[in-house]
Amino acid sequence: MTINSPAAMIFAFYLAVAQKQGVDFKSLRGTLQNDILKEYIAQKEYIYPPHPSMRIIVDMIEYCTTEVPQWNPVSVSGYHIREAGSTSVQELAYTLADGFAYIEACMERGMDIDEFAPRISFFFNSHLDFFEEIAKFRAARRIYAKRMKERYGAKNPRSWWLRFHTQTAGCTLTAQQPENNIVRTAFQALAAVMGARNHCIQIQWMKHLHFRVKKPLKLLSERSN
Repeated sequence: MTINSPAAMIFAFYLAVAQKQGVDFKSLRGTLQNDILKEYIAQKEYIYPPHPSMRIIVDMIEYCTTEVPQWNPVSVSGYHIREAGSTSVQELAYTLADGFAYIEACMERGMDIDEFAPRISFFFNSHLDFFEEIAKFRAARRIYAKRMKERYGAKNPRSWWLRFHTQTAGCTLTAQQPENNIVRTAFQALAAVMGARNHCIQIQWMKHLHFRVKKPLKLLSERSN
């Protein structure tokens, strides 16, 4: 669910439907973006001040850890920070800082890091500077694993993993000669692959125009043949 400020309410609706249908919460799988800190940095779609918002996030992580253990309660997002104008270094720095803030808040609550950390995930942007993007992703994994082991004392190897999703950069697409967007996003997706992403979305080549056309499908058909 790509939702942040109202994530608690939307998730509650989802659980209510599962309960009504007799589905065991422990069998539910999915991911909430639920990253309120990046709202203050980039999107500005927050509802509450930072401290109450952080309390809600920690409440949700704690609840999911015990009641919905296969759910990913937070996907810490650097994508929107990059789209708002940051550099790759700033994107990585702010995103990891946000993630560490959630982890430290959970530990202050008294939660065992190896109980909740394996379900924390991340969401990065992939831009056109091919080698820099690859380096960014690989550096993120090294920084995260080192801090999880050495500063937070995580023992479970899954707690060291930086599981992340990438999306190609919408802000790099142009309305002029939009076919070039196919090449742009292909390079960006390849950088994500070389950076060992877990999942990647390649933005639709005319998304910036807010409509879908049949031509991309025709182009893909021609290329595949």
